[in-house]
Amino acid sequence: MDLEQLDLMDAMDASVVRGAQEQEGITLKGRYDFKCYDKDGNLKWEDTIDNVVCTIGKNIALDAFLAGSAYTVVGPFMGLISSVGYTTGPAAGDIMTSHAGWTEAGGANAPTYTAPRKTCVWNAAAAGSKALSAALTFAITATGQINGAFVVYGTGALSTIDNTAGTLFSAGAFAAFKSVSNGDTLNVSYSLGM
Repeated sequence: MDLEQLDLMDAMDASVVRGAQEQEGITLKGRYDFKCYDKDGNLKWEDTIDNVVCTIGKNIALDAFLAGSAYTVVGPFMGLISSVGYTTGPAAGDIMTSHAGWTEAGGANAPTYTAPRKTCVWNAAAAGSKALSAALTFAITATGQINGAFVVYGTGALSTIDNTAGTLFSAGAFAAFKSVSNGDTLNVSYSLGM
């Protein structure tokens, strides 16, 4: 008698693949755009700087965004960075009273321009970005070299050149110094996106 034998086996495998959590990140990215014109209105040079948004600037922005029920903006004001005494560019830890490596142009450090610091006026935010409504104009009154720009705002901020009050929001430096002469006009735009 022949016996037939049948071995049966059943197997099943399943797995679920999903993310353990959702994450969203925000990075503030600022940009300064410069155009320098000579006394006759001819373009001498132009350059762009991606800036450092300083830690203290991020902190005041977050406090205003998330807890500022009665927050009023003071400034912001834009100033220029001088080549005088320049050793290192802006850093995240810089504050208005302590930014070793760079100095402000316009007062004690060349080049000078018609005071005060320029007041930033903004367009409405759109597509996750906010920009000045028009370039800020610095009328240069003495020859020298600049190396960038900065924005200061918040409680105590003033438009007075060389004043150290307020919160340093952002600062950016060129790869190399840029020369300006008496009679030049420097137009600077700024935008911030996240």
